[in-house]
Amino acid sequence: MSPHDTSSASPTLTITGARILTESGFEDGVVRIEDGLITEITGSEGARQGERIDGHGCLLLPGIVDLHGDAFERSLNPRPGVRFAPELGFDEADRLMTAFGITTALHGLTCSWEPGLRGTESFAAMARALRDLKPRLRCDTHIHLRFEIHTHDGVGTALPLIEDGTVRVLAFNDHLEATEKDMAIPERADLYPARTGVDLDVFKALLSEVRKSASRIDQTVSILADAANRAGVALLSHDDPDLETRAHYRALGARIAEFPLTRDVAANAREHGEHVVMGAPNALRGRSHKATNPSASDMISAGLCSVLSTDYYYPAPLHAAFRLARDGVLPLEKAWELVSAHPAEALGFTDRGRIEKGLRADLVLVDAGADMTASPEVMATVAAGTPVFQTARRR
Repeated sequence: MSPHDTSSASPTLTITGARILTESGFEDGVVRIEDGLITEITGSEGARQGERIDGHGCLLLPGIVDLHGDAFERSLNPRPGVRFAPELGFDEADRLMTAFGITTALHGLTCSWEPGLRGTESFAAMARALRDLKPRLRCDTHIHLRFEIHTHDGVGTALPLIEDGTVRVLAFNDHLEATEKDMAIPERADLYPARTGVDLDVFKALLSEVRKSASRIDQTVSILADAANRAGVALLSHDDPDLETRAHYRALGARIAEFPLTRDVAANAREHGEHVVMGAPNALRGRSHKATNPSASDMISAGLCSVLSTDYYYPAPLHAAFRLARDGVLPLEKAWELVSAHPAEALGFTDRGRIEKGLRADLVLVDAGADMTASPEVMATVAAGTPVFQTARRR
């Protein structure tokens, strides 16, 4: 039975005593859940019925919707040359995500010309494994296909998975130039043989061949974009370096700009009513791990970032939202929208991201201290009405 399938969810659940984040702000109250949906938000506990969670001293927030996360790759490939089965990696990631309040996950699976972990065959195997595992996972888990645009022979693999709904997000990536630059830096170049499983000289020769295929990019991208638009799959462009690139992908139907490389690109996307995604680790650290990339906090302050994703670190959205509030960048209720309501809206998930009657009961109970200045600790995570993570209170 699936913990995110409302037909198998706990029949009744009541969460009492918490400060609830509603559309009006934080309110004291009780949330009642039946068959995986929020049925009532009230000020009265009423008669005891079904399972109960005591939320006194805590905040009750909408579950985190992670639009893009690829930290699971560390579970699959924890050391150079070491690979574990996809089932183990996805199960580990699932447990980690619920412990940090994530209730909807879009795993970023890469389909690339690059062999090994991110190659076409590996992508196909992981997509099959994730589809088979989905009913047993705690998070409502989907595939975010990160398609490298030089991967022309990957179209036949990706297309049916887009058409049958296995892929819920399609992002167009182009890391070829960045990879070529890595080849000039020995410590970075040395990472590729372990990830790809081929000798560095072989990999460099492959890079040269891939570069020669650039004339086929428009056709490859057009085929996949058309399929995604027909299937209602959200389209993203990734690492847009300039306005021309953003306009190109916008014309193809990509209404989400993921990790734009300049403020101008982000501002242009927001002017067109598009969501802009940045990494929650960037917001949490105060800067990107890449020196030339914009600061997420600065972009949020300027109204140029509307969504934060886990990117490569699952704890980041929870802690980034509270840091933004502590630093005075946004009130917590607005900071939390970056990790719940806004990504749900960007993905077209109208049944989650907020605490409202009739919506999915995807909730996270957080202890952040009486004045909300302590490091936030997830006390319970509820996915479609089922408690999927709980821990004893230590404060």
